Amino acid sequence: MEHRWLLYIAAFASAFSITLVTTPFAKWLSIRLGAIDYPKDRGVHTKPMPRMGGIAIVLGFMIPVIVLYPFAHTMNMRQFIGFIIGAAIIVCLGIVDDTHNLPAKLKFCVQIIAAMIVILSGTRINIVLWPMTQALRTFSIPITLLWIVGMTNAVNLIDGLDGLAAGVTAIASICLMVLCAITGSIEAVVFTAALSGACLGFLPRNFNPAELFMGDTGSTFLGFVLGVTSVMGVFKGYALLALIVSVLCLGFPIFDTIFAILRRLAKHQPIMQADRGHLHHKLIDHGFNQKQAVLILYALSLGLGLLAIFIACKDSRTLVVSVLMAILLSLIVYFFNAQHHRNRP
Repeated sequence: MEHRWLLYIAAFASAFSITLVTTPFAKWLSIRLGAIDYPKDRGVHTKPMPRMGGIAIVLGFMIPVIVLYPFAHTMNMRQFIGFIIGAAIIVCLGIVDDTHNLPAKLKFCVQIIAAMIVILSGTRINIVLWPMTQALRTFSIPITLLWIVGMTNAVNLIDGLDGLAAGVTAIASICLMVLCAITGSIEAVVFTAALSGACLGFLPRNFNPAELFMGDTGSTFLGFVLGVTSVMGVFKGYALLALIVSVLCLGFPIFDTIFAILRRLAKHQPIMQADRGHLHHKLIDHGFNQKQAVLILYALSLGLGLLAIFIACKDSRTLVVSVLMAILLSLIVYFFNAQHHRNRP
């Protein structure tokens, strides 16, 4: 399939510019609506911060995608409308949560509704894993639902340091853009180009020391778009390797979320209960400052994303390397957890 490189560049550049320009507006709106993040025991900040900066990311992504859609409408109109409606629901949920702190169960239910709208519009995972592919096709809807809602919350969970969620999402979306370009999914490339541009446009005011946070408005929106786009592009074209490629490309938020769930289950805590056990917290507890911790996690995300691209290019040797990387990541997280509990008074 012939790619439209000018379209991709336009999506990235316009998303970057719009987000960069509208970030001060998002900061003003956060203060006006009282969307302020106050210092917490499990947090790393010592002063109140505006926390609805994600509005700028949403504007930076949605405007180019809607304007450029007529030039790249290989995507079914029904699917596109379903995606826009689902994303709008996630954004509205995030705005209300940033201003009123909604209960976790209510947010989870609304996220399911948003994901189901996308799924019922026709965007779903049809191929999972060989040799059980045929048997698992009947579970296409619940598997897709789990993937989209899981990614929505995964990015939200890593949003704990200045610039972390925006930078990791930018890296993941750029890697996804390459993978979607290989599969020939034009609309997915446009989406990922716009998403990476929006994230990079937000970083100048969000990297340490941050002027504002993206809040749930931004983090859940980023996770939702990553989840849907990977279904549209990566799962669409790689068949047997789709799951491995997608998990690696979005590896850091996925692994961090899995360990958070296991950690809370082991402690008999509610899965949705926030804690200070994430990998970025462990890095801070071990003496790294915010910038160092964020850069380490950027490097980790980039390494996993590059492995995903190598595997997609059918280099079987990288499959072994990716497994070793997953084991190494598991050991690192386990080590930080063990050390943290050993050093606690």
